[in-house]
Amino acid sequence: MSTKPNRSVAESRTDGSKAPRPKDASTLILYRQSRKNIEILMGERSGRHSFMPNTYVFPGGRVDASDSRIPPAEDLREDVMARLLRGGCTPARARALAIAAIRETFEETGLRLAGNYSRPRKSRVAVWNDFGTTTCGPDLSKLDYIARAVTPPSRKKRFNTRFFVADAETLEGDIKGSGELLDLRWVTIEDALQLNIPVITEKILGYAEKFLKNRPPQDPTVPVPMFMMRHGKRIYGEE
Repeated sequence: MSTKPNRSVAESRTDGSKAPRPKDASTLILYRQSRKNIEILMGERSGRHSFMPNTYVFPGGRVDASDSRIPPAEDLREDVMARLLRGGCTPARARALAIAAIRETFEETGLRLAGNYSRPRKSRVAVWNDFGTTTCGPDLSKLDYIARAVTPPSRKKRFNTRFFVADAETLEGDIKGSGELLDLRWVTIEDALQLNIPVITEKILGYAEKFLKNRPPQDPTVPVPMFMMRHGKRIYGEE
């Protein structure tokens, strides 16, 4: 496995200020079955980013205020909603997290996880009109929820990130980068571990591999792995 560069110093707070409150974010791990292996979509974060620049990650990003106002074409499965609620979300917040994952994926890769509306709609948010809001909207029913990670308190920027997965067979559109994620590529999990990836991405890859190989039941009681820092120690638990 490749040696991961230490970015903690550059991204850490050094002025003694209070730790910022984590902002809601979400990520979508897209997978497909190749001849012999499962492949996932990853891209390299631009060097312009102040958070994890020049690292390979899954599509995703911060939740926007408008994400809570976009009606989904299809709602979250009951078991997925239950697991998000167990982790402290309200139903509205759970949907906003899922919608953000789909929106960020569309913005960064051009791929849509979409379903048809019962009647045409028009959005005040441009990206949803590009997505096809007049005829279709985000399809949350195709998502599974597999992990959560909170950026350590020592960092300048902090995120409370939920990790979703979806089958690439359910996607529409062609891959096209937006400049936020470079070198978009399908890779096996084994090959992904050789890329320049953050430590937490390496951990999430392990969760994703276990999920995709074992396929847990669609049960609200299925545990969700969670990563956080407490008293300077990494905590890997469940929510």
